Amino acid sequence: MNKAEKKFRLYAILVIFVLLTTLLAVINGVNFTMAAGDADVLTQTLADKQGSFEHKENAPGGTQPRQDQQKNKDFRMGPMGPDSPEMNASLRYFTVAFSENGEKAETVAFRISAVTEEEAKEWASGLLKQDTGWTRGTYRYRVYKDHGVTYVTVIDQGRELLPSFRILIISAIGEVMVLVIGWFVLLAIGRRIYAPLEEADRKQKNFIANANKEFRIPLTVIDGNTELAERIYGPDDRTRSTHRQVAKMNELVDKLGSVGIFDEENMSAAEISLSDQLTAALDREAENFFARGVALTAEIAPDVTVKADPEGMSKLTDELVGNALKFALTKAHFRLNSENGSVLLEASNDTDLPDGPADQAFDRFTTLENAKEGGAGLGLSYVKQTVKAHNGRATAAVAGGTFTIRITL
Repeated sequence: MNKAEKKFRLYAILVIFVLLTTLLAVINGVNFTMAAGDADVLTQTLADKQGSFEHKENAPGGTQPRQDQQKNKDFRMGPMGPDSPEMNASLRYFTVAFSENGEKAETVAFRISAVTEEEAKEWASGLLKQDTGWTRGTYRYRVYKDHGVTYVTVIDQGRELLPSFRILIISAIGEVMVLVIGWFVLLAIGRRIYAPLEEADRKQKNFIANANKEFRIPLTVIDGNTELAERIYGPDDRTRSTHRQVAKMNELVDKLGSVGIFDEENMSAAEISLSDQLTAALDREAENFFARGVALTAEIAPDVTVKADPEGMSKLTDELVGNALKFALTKAHFRLNSENGSVLLEASNDTDLPDGPADQAFDRFTTLENAKEGGAGLGLSYVKQTVKAHNGRATAAVAGGTFTIRITL
């Protein structure tokens, strides 16, 4: 299975995961929010009744119900509303009233079996500085004041929250099952999806291989005939021009042979000195830079190493140096160092191209407009492909008359 197919499956599963997680998070979030709202209605109803469904004549804070309680005494929210007889009988709660200084505690209502009355008072005292919220997971509380008395009401919502927790668990299990099923579905259809692409890639490779051979034969004949003419008549400007053009065509054929054949999965990996490779590439072309009147400078940190394919990285440095040699106007500069555990390689040269991003330079068979010399547009494409195969990043931009390629490995 090739790398592209693996990435397709991973990205597809990631998209499914994000969408499902978002959907289920919204559903469960709304569900628990509604559950909290229902619980708040109950605690507010109890607050309106001074902490108990059964009004006590000697309840702390007064002997009469609140006006809003009296006003809504006949209010019902369905057969199980907060003020219905069924709710009054089934709700598990307790209310503790505290004096103004919080030292004296008195139980106003106690209809719960999970704790003792003393434990309830201690529990309530720990909530005095709060307002409303969840405590101990499934208990909803409200703290309120009336006539200088602070009330703490705690209701048990464990039974009411049970369906919500079940939905949460079912959602998590369902999401895992969908991801597993989705993975196997993608595994089954992945080959069908990529079969046409693999066939196109195979045909492309065959075409390039055949074209490579077809180009080699006439170039070899032309170069051989030129050498024969030089032996008979001696070299002149025409024969030397022919040799240069043949050399340029051979270089193009070599680059063409690498297009589409570079296989990321078959790369070897070894610890190599990128400092040595870049230095060697610059030394090989130093005279050519001088001959073109291009000032070549470099800042190469010693012992910069990477774990990469030796041949691929060697071609990469050669292409970067060759690109600068071809397109620099008067100066070219290379910088190589390590930053924060990453290797940073920069190749820059002066240019008259307009400022802005220039990542299109990495496209196959593309050269930037206003470039002084033409090219096949394959060198930087190979650079981008090599960097990507090593999980790196390559960018190109023009700023202040300087074209810069920045590579991070």
